[in-house]
Amino acid sequence: MMREWKKWLLAAVIALSAAGPAWGISLQEAARKVAKEHDARVLSAKTVTRNGRRVHEIRIVTSKGVVKTVRVPEDS
Repeated sequence: MMREWKKWLLAAVIALSAAGPAWGISLQEAARKVAKEHDARVLSAKTVTRNGRRVHEIRIVTSKGVVKTVRVPEDS
């Protein structure tokens, strides 16, 4: 009986970890996505709360030397 329980628990942990965060995109994922979309290098990244919503603020420098801040909602 105990082995069955351990197998189910292990299967549940693996399934949940493979699904990723249920609340949205992580800061690291957002930074990678923004850098790729803008052909840029990430200077800094942080998560802030604006109007009651969590937003990732990614500061980048493009290949042309332009510095930008891109905001990505955490729940996107």
